[in-house]
Amino acid sequence: MSPGPMPRPAPSGRTADSAPASPPGEAHQPDAPRSPTGRLLAPLVNAPYALLTLTSLLWAINIVLGRFMAGSVPPITIACLRWFGATLIILPFAWAELKRDAPLIRRHFWRLVVLAACGISCYNAMSYYGLQYTQAINGLLVQSVGPLLVALWSLFLFRDRLSGGQATGILVSLAGVIVIISKGDPDTLLHLRLNAGDVWILIALVIYGFYMAILRVRPPMGQLSFLASIMLIGAVQLVPAAIIEQASGVPLHFDRFTLLVLAYICTGPSLIAYLAFNRGVQLVGANRAAPFLHLMPVFGSALAILFLGERFAWFHGAGYVLVLVGIVIATRARPVPPVPPDGA
Repeated sequence: MSPGPMPRPAPSGRTADSAPASPPGEAHQPDAPRSPTGRLLAPLVNAPYALLTLTSLLWAINIVLGRFMAGSVPPITIACLRWFGATLIILPFAWAELKRDAPLIRRHFWRLVVLAACGISCYNAMSYYGLQYTQAINGLLVQSVGPLLVALWSLFLFRDRLSGGQATGILVSLAGVIVIISKGDPDTLLHLRLNAGDVWILIALVIYGFYMAILRVRPPMGQLSFLASIMLIGAVQLVPAAIIEQASGVPLHFDRFTLLVLAYICTGPSLIAYLAFNRGVQLVGANRAAPFLHLMPVFGSALAILFLGERFAWFHGAGYVLVLVGIVIATRARPVPPVPPDGA
C-alpha cells in the first residue's frame, strides 16, 4: 500500500486535522502544557532557539561517538538498537498519550510510516554507515549543506521561499562552518577528497531534509505519542536490514565503553534531541530551524578543545562568530509568504 502524497497546507492556513495555523510559512504553536510539570518546563518548551541549540549539541556529541563506535557495532545494528532502546525509555511516559491518540495513529498510520522512514530509520542507518568510511572533517562538511536541502524541499513541496535575510544568514553561517573545518586554510578544501561514506551521508541529509520539511503535516498528536510512534516504527523498519547485516558475519563487539555509548545514544541524541528538535521546528518552521544545524561543527570543535586537548586558534573564533551571526540574521529575517498553488 502506498502512503500517498503528503498533503499541502490548505489555502485557508489550516493543515489536515490541525488547529488554526500561524502566519504563512510558520508552524502552529499549541497551547503550553497545563500540568504542574508542564508549567515548570513551559519556559523551555516554548523557547525554540534554546531547544534547537540543545539539539545541535547532543547531535554533535553523537557524531563524535558514532565515529568512535565504527568497527565495534555495525551501522544498521547500532541504529536499530538505538531506536528500540529509545522507544523503551519513552514508552512509560508516552503511554497515556498513545492511548488517547490511538484513533489518530490508525488514521494516519502510513503518514507516520513515511515520517519514521525519513526521520528515523533511513537517515540514521545511512549516517552511521557513512561514518564507517569517512573522516570527521568530511562528515561535518557534508552535514553543513543540510539547511540548503531543507530550503529546497520546502520550496518544492510547499512553495516556501527563503527571504533575502534567511538566505544571507544561511550562507554566512555556512561560511563559518567552512572556516572551522578548513582551519582557515583554503588548501584543506582544495585537497579534500570525498568518498563513498560522504555520499551516504549526503543521501541521508537529503532524506532528513524531507523529514524536516514535512513535519508541518505530521498528525495532530501529542509530542510524546508522536515521537514514540515514529521511534517504534523506525526501529521495526530497521530489523530486516539488521538481521541481514548480522547474518553476513559483520562483527559485533560489546564492552563497557560500547554499552555506555549506546546508553547515551538512546537518551541524548534520540529521545531528548528529537523532542527538542520536533518542538523547535513546530514553533518556528523548518527554514528558520535549519541554520541551527550549523552549530554542530561549532560544538564539535569546542568539545575537542575542552576534552581532547585541541588548542583554540583564530579560525575557531572567526568561525564561531560567523555561525552565530548567520543564525541571528536567519532567525530575525521575516519569512516570505508562500506562493499559492496554481489556480488558488
